[in-house]
Amino acid sequence: MKVLNTRFKDLKVIQGVTFKDNRGFFREIYRNTFLNKKKFIFWSLSKSKKGVVRGLHLQTKFKQAKFLSVVKGEIFDVALDLRKNSKTYGRYFSIHLSEKNSKSVFLPAGFAHGFCGLGKENLVFYGCTNYRSEKHEVGILWNDPAIKIKWPIKKPIVSLKDKKNITLNNFRNLYL
Repeated sequence: MKVLNTRFKDLKVIQGVTFKDNRGFFREIYRNTFLNKKKFIFWSLSKSKKGVVRGLHLQTKFKQAKFLSVVKGEIFDVALDLRKNSKTYGRYFSIHLSEKNSKSVFLPAGFAHGFCGLGKENLVFYGCTNYRSEKHEVGILWNDPAIKIKWPIKKPIVSLKDKKNITLNNFRNLYL
């Protein structure tokens, strides 16, 4: 397994190892030694069909670092840097994560996160360093023209809640 740096401070890509044989496969996803022993206290699994866009979600008060990996299917994953004094504030990082490429991603606290399901069925397994607080959750519009995310889909399936998310400009005015 390898930990790869990105142009975003502390955002890491982890290249996992998959061992295959005629019975199936075994995949190493995470080692506690990789990320300075970050304590992930909350683990979740989400299932999305092809074309579903989730996010971009962020916890404002109880900030979360996240580690995520796809255990079935493929997603186009997006992390938007919303750290106040970051050199990459307002820019996004994107990556394809899939069961086939064995990649995972670590997002430090202060990033909004979202993804688009590309496979027929997509299972995303992720851990967080803090619990979700519905009261302190904010969402940034997935298609905010100021961010210019190049989503690989023409007609996304977006929840009513995510359609009501705010723009990056509104986030800046309300939270920074």
